[in-house]
Amino acid sequence: QVQLVESGGGLVQAGGSLRLSCAASGRTFSLYRIGWFRTGPGKDREFVGDISKSGVDTTYGDSVKGRFSISRDNAKNTVFLQMNSLKPEDTAVYSCAATVRARTVVRGPEYDYWGQGTQVTVSS
Repeated sequence: QVQLVESGGGLVQAGGSLRLSCAASGRTFSLYRIGWFRTGPGKDREFVGDISKSGVDTTYGDSVKGRFSISRDNAKNTVFLQMNSLKPEDTAVYSCAATVRARTVVRGPEYDYWGQGTQVTVSS
């Protein structure tokens, strides 16, 4: 079992940057692929991106491609979401999730564990 805790959210001006962290408990963190999702006000949950178990491969949603990047440090059981060139439409609750599946998973229900989320607000 894995417990996930996100941190690093906050208020930032458009064009700014934030780095979110997803810290995991347990000694089997490297067995999980980690995804990031976001839920904006009045919007459905959206796939932001994910990172493979080794950290070699990443996949991003079209709306964040080129602006966001995901990395992981398995020794510290942590995954990072670096968000640059933020826009007001990036405002959302950002959540990380873990799955044992080997390939990219864009559907939330296919993830096994979820964090509680962290709020990101981008002002114009």
